[in-house]
Amino acid sequence: MRQLRILATVGLLGAAATANADVSSTWALTNEYDFRGISQSAKDPALQGSLDFSMDNGWYVGAWASNVDFDSDVDYEVDLYTGFSGGAEDGLGWDVGFVYYAYPDDSDINYPEIYGKLSYDMFSGGVYYSNDWGNTGENSIYVTGDVSVPLSDALSLNFHAGYSTGDYFEDLDAEYFDYSVGIGYTVNQFNLSLRYVDTDLDRGDNGFSGDDVFNTEGRVIFSIATTFPWQND
Repeated sequence: MRQLRILATVGLLGAAATANADVSSTWALTNEYDFRGISQSAKDPALQGSLDFSMDNGWYVGAWASNVDFDSDVDYEVDLYTGFSGGAEDGLGWDVGFVYYAYPDDSDINYPEIYGKLSYDMFSGGVYYSNDWGNTGENSIYVTGDVSVPLSDALSLNFHAGYSTGDYFEDLDAEYFDYSVGIGYTVNQFNLSLRYVDTDLDRGDNGFSGDDVFNTEGRVIFSIATTFPWQND
């Protein structure tokens, strides 16, 4: 089943390419890969890359990958996604889609998720739902909100807050908030980000020790990213 899902998404990528879609690829280097406040790389650096196709009608499809460290044989993650996005004349933007989180080293933890997002001016938010979080058979819900305040053409002040709930987290009595505050800076073709990331989880909550693997405690994360093809100013 995992192979069929991956092949289906590869087929969508090929269909998009033959339909003269806009093609882009984003690459990032970060001192840590965090997901909803929890370290996925055991506080070690991560190299991340994506390949994306988008159509004029708002449909997009893509794949994203990163190295991970779960203190097991799992070494990398591949996310496959597709969706539709658009906007209104008043500036309201929307995005709905599907993502499949795949771990080729251990397909037993693969899982799907659907999402819906809205944005307006400096504000954005979204809801993510999985009916089979981490292939556990239990559902999860993630609610997120973000604010990006422009300080200049190149500099922004960024705030994020998210809440994880659903049967999976409720059964562990470990529903939690994650949050971050940071700055973003654009120089030439590169986007730089410096964030302080934290959660309200204590050591041992949700099975996370607070040590390097699945770290949930406060830390500073720096990343640098660029998207190809580079656009001429």
